[in-house]
Amino acid sequence: MDSSPTRLSVEELQAEAGAPLPAKEVLSVPLLDLNVDVDLALALAAPIDLAVAANANAALPIDAAVSANVLSAGSTSAAAATQGAAIDQLISGDAIAQGVQTSAVDQTGGGVEPTPEPPPEPGTDVEAPLLNLDVNVSLDADLAAPIAGAVAANANVAAPIDAAVAANVASVDSQAVAVADQTAIITQQLEDVTAQATVEQNADVGQ
Repeated sequence: MDSSPTRLSVEELQAEAGAPLPAKEVLSVPLLDLNVDVDLALALAAPIDLAVAANANAALPIDAAVSANVLSAGSTSAAAATQGAAIDQLISGDAIAQGVQTSAVDQTGGGVEPTPEPPPEPGTDVEAPLLNLDVNVSLDADLAAPIAGAVAANANVAAPIDAAVAANVASVDSQAVAVADQTAIITQQLEDVTAQATVEQNADVGQ
């Protein structure tokens, strides 16, 4: 196969024609046209119903004694804590928690539809950006969380605490004595008690 260039004939040379180039113009349009439309619509509904009932007896007798010798020579530190606690707790009753909730949530509203722009008319001149980016974001979220809860409790709590602390820190010929005596008589009774928790929930959610 011969790939050498061929010469043009006289007829082909006479058939060639030329045209002057147009005047040079400055490009005055933006190279990038960015248009972002964001339509955000949120509908939040969280009806909450909570009922709490409790019968409680709490007793917390606390006895504490602290004695210390710090950098003391020939000193004596003594701590004595004596506690006598007689606790009688009686609960007789009803703890009833009742929660009734009726919620009607309507979240049927629609988002706004973006209106598209008409396309530019075709032409020979450069009048539009080289890159035209149009972003339309429409977010429509409906959130509904009806919550109902009920708590009922009967409780007896008793926490007698007795503590004695004695310390000698960097002391010479010192004596630290800590004595803690505790006598606790605790009687706790739950008699004919009722702990009842009732929740009624009626939620009508339209999304």
